[in-house]
Amino acid sequence: MSKEAWKEYESNPLTHSAAHYLMTIRALLQDQGYARVTDIARAMNITRGSCSLSLKSLKRRGLVLEDANKHLLLSPEGQRLAELVERNEELLQAFFKDVLGVDADQAEIDACKIEHLLSIDTSTKLAHFMEYVRSSTPEVEAFLRRLPEATPSTCPGGGKREG
Repeated sequence: MSKEAWKEYESNPLTHSAAHYLMTIRALLQDQGYARVTDIARAMNITRGSCSLSLKSLKRRGLVLEDANKHLLLSPEGQRLAELVERNEELLQAFFKDVLGVDADQAEIDACKIEHLLSIDTSTKLAHFMEYVRSSTPEVEAFLRRLPEATPSTCPGGGKREG
């Protein structure tokens, strides 16, 4: 690993928290047609004050917009980032659960931790890989059956796949 690679974490366009604000706003807009601070705070199980403070930063960055009625919207860039993170979350959960055999709850937790950190290139390649895995060809089925055997027995769990 490059001595500078670890510094790339700081150059990520979204924090974990910011990603969840954008995804929450997107979900509220889809579900009820509008999003207010109160709705976001309730959905995220946080206080209105904490929510308002975090939204200020997203507004300054131009990711969240506010209309005359105090309804919040995503800018085109905010929408793009929310969609990207949601796609990453789905891909990662499927990869962890369906390929690596991670328990569904743990797969959800782990995907949530890193969904906002993937580069577009990695996300695209993971999408292609998962598309291939979901093709259910005899080669894929054979690969998935043999995968647990390829895991060193010194790993926790002894290389056993669930499911």
